[in-house]
Amino acid sequence: MRVVVTGGAGFIGSHVVDRLVASDAAIVVLDDLSSGSLKFIEAHLTKENFEFHKVNLASDDVTSFFEDVDEVWHLAANPDVRVGAERPDVHFERNIVATYNVLEAMRRNGIRRIIFTSTSTVYGDATRLPTPENYGPLVPISLYGASKLACEALISAYAHTFDMRAWLYRFANVVGRRSTHGVIFDFIKKLQANPKELEILGDGNQTKSYIYIDDCVEAMFFGLKASREVVNILNIGTEDQVMVRRIAEIVCEELGLVGEKMPKFRFTGGRRGWRGDIPFMLLDISRLKSLGWRPKYDSETAVRLATRDLLKEVTSSPH
Repeated sequence: MRVVVTGGAGFIGSHVVDRLVASDAAIVVLDDLSSGSLKFIEAHLTKENFEFHKVNLASDDVTSFFEDVDEVWHLAANPDVRVGAERPDVHFERNIVATYNVLEAMRRNGIRRIIFTSTSTVYGDATRLPTPENYGPLVPISLYGASKLACEALISAYAHTFDMRAWLYRFANVVGRRSTHGVIFDFIKKLQANPKELEILGDGNQTKSYIYIDDCVEAMFFGLKASREVVNILNIGTEDQVMVRRIAEIVCEELGLVGEKMPKFRFTGGRRGWRGDIPFMLLDISRLKSLGWRPKYDSETAVRLATRDLLKEVTSSPH
């Protein structure tokens, strides 16, 4: 089987690539390296049946890379939710335009299967927690959430119009090794710069679900085999939540900043950490559970494991 993975050098994408390589599939990774890194896939670069191409999905002609391909994992996107409030064009170009170009390349090459990484932010400020896949109307409050919902709509339309099948995965907050953004990453960077004080965006009471990267990838591959609709929409997350204030405590504990060394927490105030932030999020994962999958780790364990992962990476980095 020949598989294209867009964003395959990124956080989640590189883990998907690891899994696909282990299955002996021929892999074509397309990534502009704006948020990914070649070091995440360097173990595969010299292997047979593995290709890497640095391309911009929004502006480059990528049709030829999709020739003789059986399946597309479309994970390329700008992952930073906060950037949308300052540069709306980023999410439009890198998420929506890029997805349209991927779908057109698929249509021209007769590819029938696409796996897409969406997000819990498509639900906006959901009034129902846990939030099921059939919740609506979907009213995203961030440009990132809006762009991902637009991508879902495009993929659904292409699937029904051009006889494709799609798996759309709506993630809770995914954390773990190779992550290059997010609250844990930010806290570590801030505390390494100043271990005496930690700025926490918002009031620290934002409460969300976090899933460890291994659980997330396992769920994606499980759903691909177990869910058989034309368009399969599945939430992926944990069944509990953790507060941002508690995440700060966990990061401090793992850094050894406890007791007298405990930094002062300084909150910027307000319910939301930034414009477009969802203060409370918990996904209903009963659909995926009914198919036979469940996460190994709860939210707090995922956060602690991810903190340890990132601290190891920082320690081992030449920089």
